[in-house]
Parts: sequence; C-alpha cells; structure tokens
Amino acid sequence: MKKPCSFVLYSQFVTIFILFVSVNSQLTPNFYSKTCPNLLRVVRKEVQSAIKNEMRIAASLLRLHFHDCFVSGCDASLLLDGNSNTSEKFTPANLNSARGFEVIDNIKTAVENACNGVVSCADILAIAARDSVLLSGGPFWKVLLGRRDGLAANFSGSSTALPAPFDSLNTIISKFQAVGLNITDVVSLSGAHTIGLGRCATFDNRLRNFNGTSSPDTTLDTTLVSELQNLCPLTSDGNNTTPLDKNSTDLFDNHYFKNLLIGRGLLESDQILFSSDDAIATTKTIVETYSNNSKFFFNDFVNSMIKMGNISPLTGSDGEIRTNCRVIN
Repeated sequence: MKKPCSFVLYSQFVTIFILFVSVNSQLTPNFYSKTCPNLLRVVRKEVQSAIKNEMRIAASLLRLHFHDCFVSGCDASLLLDGNSNTSEKFTPANLNSARGFEVIDNIKTAVENACNGVVSCADILAIAARDSVLLSGGPFWKVLLGRRDGLAANFSGSSTALPAPFDSLNTIISKFQAVGLNITDVVSLSGAHTIGLGRCATFDNRLRNFNGTSSPDTTLDTTLVSELQNLCPLTSDGNNTTPLDKNSTDLFDNHYFKNLLIGRGLLESDQILFSSDDAIATTKTIVETYSNNSKFFFNDFVNSMIKMGNISPLTGSDGEIRTNCRVIN
C-alpha cells in the first residue's frame, strides 16, 4: 500500500531531526558536571584576574577562540608552539597579533590542579571567550563542551581560511560560508570588535594611498583620518595601537555598529559591512538593526558564537586531552 505524502514528509522530517540532534548533542553544557564540577568557576576566576591586570586581554581571548575555530575546527591547534613553517602562531593573521597564550597557560594550570587530565584546551578557549564577553558587559550563554584537542597545527589553513582586514566583503562572506556560517554571523561576530585594539598595520592602507587613489579611503571619517595619520606615520613599524571601537573601547555593546554608520569603523573589513556596494544587498540592513537595538545584536552574537564553537569539533576518541596546551602529549 502506498504511504500518504504527509507520512513520507513526516518520516523525512524525523530522520533529519534525529541526525541534527545526534550531531549537535556531541557537545553539551554539562559535559564536565561529574568529572570537573568546578571547571566554570576555575576558568572565570583566572579570566577575571587577567582582565583586572589588562582590560585588553578580554578581546584577545575572544579572538583566540575565533582564530582557532576557523582553522581545522575548534581543536586548539592555534595554541601549539612550533617554528615559522608549522605553527599557526606565525601566519600573517596571528604573528604579532594573536595574544593571550600565557593566560590560557595559567587557566590550564589551574584547571589541571582542579581535575587532572580531563578538560581540553579547546574547551578552555571556548569558556574563556564567553567569560571575556560577559565580564566586558556583554551577554551570557551556556558554552557547549566536550571538544578534544587536535594532534597537529594547520599552518596553510591558518594562512588562507581566516578573514583578513583587507578582504572584500564577498571574500569574507565566502570564508564564513566555508565553515558553515552565514551573513548574519559575519555581522554579529564582527561586532566582537566592540572591544580591543587594532594595530596600524591592519588599517594604515586606508590613510594615504587607498587602492592607488593617492588619497585616504573616502568611507573613513576625515577627522579620524587625521588622528590615525598622526598615530601611524609613514616611518611607523605598524605596531602602534588604537581602539577598534572609538569612545567605547572596553565595553561590549552595540557602539561598534553606531560607528560604522558615521564612517568610524577602524578596519576596512569593518566599514565595508555598511559602506561598500556589496553591503546594500547583504550586511547593511543588519548593521543598521544592531546599531539601533543592542538586544538584537546580543541575541545574534550568542547564536553565532555557539555555531562557531561547533565547527568540526573533535569528540569521543578523536584527538586528545593535552596536558600542556602548547604541545602534543
């Protein structure tokens, strides 16, 4: 007897739903509830101490999680030491830029003292990123846990997969799509630039001869151009820093998006979310929405962080639990 169409569709839905649940249930917020019950308290204490010592570290820890997940998934491969041909720390996206490794070392030591050989470095990165946002005034979310650590760095992947300050909007969108993230994720995760600093080397291309025009980037506020030219003279080594979110440096809020509306996005990859021709059909409306409503931004940011944290995690018997985040066991 031929089954009715509604039954077939229902069966297909149940199958898809079961597959979805099985994939996403590999990570759970209660993963360490029995094996390391004080984990969240231990990590929070270490992150609080680090932020008290240097407020900028909140942005740095958040960025480490981002730069880890985009390369081979969230497996703590970024934390591995090595030489300039093997370690992800030496790729253009991370060299002289990625920071906070010593803080992760401190967290790992504290966690190991609480529960030896149980918690992965990849999960520590995810928790530290959440706590960095929360302690900067941003939203809370339950971090899904259960990742294991990768057995190798991915130097070539780190050199190509990570979005760069000089990428076009379409290139950035494509890089996000390559790891399963969408246009909303592009904008919401870019909002992480509401905290932290940017180096001259990441934006000085906009200050004088932008794209061979012999003039600054016309989408950059003229007053800000003058300020940044003084900060980043032609003789600069590119390492001077300035806030990514002018007038709201250390507070995790929606001010970053307000700046984009008036041409005060520091990085080219920030401002193109609002000002580029490609933004009209993709990201501009989202920027405007977030600039007017911080709740929408926070909600989407949380969803995007959870999605990003679920990029190709190693679970079960894959990978390992590193004793030292910098080296394979």
